[in-house]
Amino acid sequence: MSSLKSGEVGSRLEQFPRERLAHLPTPLSFLPRLSSALDGPPIWIKRDDCTGLATGGNKARKLEYLMGAARTEGADGVITFGALQSNHARQTAAAAAALGLTCDLILVTNVEYWEPAWDVSGNRLLDEVLGARIHIAADEPAAVHQLKILLEAAQDDGRRLYVVPIGGSNAVGALGYVGCAVELIAQSNNLGIHPSAVVNATSSLGTQAGLLVGFQASGSPISVRSVNVSASEERLQFAELRKICDATASLLDVPPPDNDCLRIESGFLGPSYGVPTEAMREAVKLLARLEGILLDPVYTGKAMAWLIHEIREDRLNKDRPVIFLHTGGSPGLFAYPQFLTEHPDH
Repeated sequence: MSSLKSGEVGSRLEQFPRERLAHLPTPLSFLPRLSSALDGPPIWIKRDDCTGLATGGNKARKLEYLMGAARTEGADGVITFGALQSNHARQTAAAAAALGLTCDLILVTNVEYWEPAWDVSGNRLLDEVLGARIHIAADEPAAVHQLKILLEAAQDDGRRLYVVPIGGSNAVGALGYVGCAVELIAQSNNLGIHPSAVVNATSSLGTQAGLLVGFQASGSPISVRSVNVSASEERLQFAELRKICDATASLLDVPPPDNDCLRIESGFLGPSYGVPTEAMREAVKLLARLEGILLDPVYTGKAMAWLIHEIREDRLNKDRPVIFLHTGGSPGLFAYPQFLTEHPDH
């Protein structure tokens, strides 16, 4: 099957139920001071932190399709999972509030990092403000058990709950980033730029899978360089990425991306998910102080740290722009005040 025009890919997306939740298209902007400071390729930023749903973030694109599916199935509420400081949980709570659905969040506390603000500030505070019902679980088995309890209680009450996967990352959720790929192709063409790659943080893999399927289906040469920020076992992560890509491509009836396109960049996770690193802190402060843009400690800060490192090591083509996908998450900064302010630089 040959590649489609990006407009045709966009037309195929229109067949799926969708709730309009995000402010789209998000800006694609040049970063002149960061580009100059690093003396590498021109760096552009795709501002998916500006999607507008409870401080923005990439989950808004996924939730448009996931909430469309929930509505189609007649659900009156949603359940999802995440870490205590989950950006996905916060945006799911916001989407549910906007659509008049109940929202149960099962939040897991086994992240290997803690400081006093972790339990009460950042996304955790916003979940409460948005009216979600919070269920704390010590680990994944406890979260699964809590899900079973909630589903059984809803059935007894004659209610229908829709389970949103962690990160919104299944084939339905990934459709949102197929749409983002189409959007990026159009914006790049309108600006007259020819980016070599899009760089993003990858964890639950739906954003990466959607971009890969969208670029492949549209015949775009843009590669996707996704930085691992969660998985200790990258072999298993690759297998899951392959699975989501295949399922998403199947939904759209387009060819799936080849294995050599599925690139998960390593070395910037640090000790484990959610544990801050010195490279992340430098990246967060560099973008804040050069461009006035806030990254986050868990996802975009680590992905930007990888991009900075690659440029400093002269591993990227200086003649081709690179796009950094800002997937949001800045509320998470408020959960890491001690780490972000220790050893202050002036």
